[in-house]
Amino acid sequence: MLAGCASGTPTGSASSTTTSAGAASSSAPTGTLTVFAAASLKGTFTEIGTQFEAEHPGVTVAFSFAGSSDLVTQVQNGAPADVFASADQANMTRVVDAGLTAQPPVAFATNVLTIVTPPGNPKGVASFADLAEPGTAVVVCAPQVPCGAAAERVERATGVALAPVSEESSVTDVLTKVESGEADAGLVYATDARGAQGKVTDVPFPESSGVVNTYPVAPLTGAAQPELAAEFAQYVVGAQGRAVLRAAGFGAP
Repeated sequence: MLAGCASGTPTGSASSTTTSAGAASSSAPTGTLTVFAAASLKGTFTEIGTQFEAEHPGVTVAFSFAGSSDLVTQVQNGAPADVFASADQANMTRVVDAGLTAQPPVAFATNVLTIVTPPGNPKGVASFADLAEPGTAVVVCAPQVPCGAAAERVERATGVALAPVSEESSVTDVLTKVESGEADAGLVYATDARGAQGKVTDVPFPESSGVVNTYPVAPLTGAAQPELAAEFAQYVVGAQGRAVLRAAGFGAP
C-alpha cells in the first residue's frame, strides 16, 4: 500500500507538470502571419516584421506589398490575409464597409508627395507647375491608388493639370520608371525618394504640405490567428513600429 501510494504521487506530479508545460508552450503563437501592406511601406514593414519575429520565436511574418487599391480587391475576393495596412483612409474604408476588419483601424503614419527626377534633374524641374511643361514626360500613380488620388488633389489645389505618359498601379512602379530613365519626372512619396538614395533627384514642392496621406492598419476578420494579428497591428502603432517609421521619414498620424 505504501509502495502504491508512493508511486502514485510522483506519477501524478509529472503528469501535471507535463500538462502545464504543454499548455504554456501551446499558448505561444507560432506559424505564418500574412500582412498585406501598401507598396510604400515595403522597407519599413520588412524591418518591423523582422523585429516582430525576433520577439515572437516560431512566428514568420509574410508580406504582400502592392498598391492599396489592388490589395483591397484581393481581400474582398477572399485572399488569405491577417492584417491590412493602407496608404490612405479611403481604401481602408472600403475594407471596413465590407465588414472585413476585426477591429477598428488605427492611424500609424503620414506621408506627403514629392517630385523625383533622374539623377541631376536633366529637365530642370523646379516646381509642380513644371510638370505640365510640354515635352516633360511625367509618370504618376493611377487615380484609384492613394498616391494617384493625392496627385489629383494637388492638381485641383494648384490649378495645374498634368498629362502623364503613364499611370502606375503602385508608387514603387513610378519610382522604377524614373530611376530607369523612362520618365523625366514622377510623383512619389517623400519616403520613397529618401529610400532611393542617389538613384533619383528629389524636388520637394510646397503645395505637397496641403495634401497629407494618413496610413491606417487593422487586423482582418479572416485572420488564422486573430490574437497574433491584433498584436502585430498594435506593434506597428506602438513605440517600436513608430521608431522605424520615423527613421524612414514618415510623419506621425
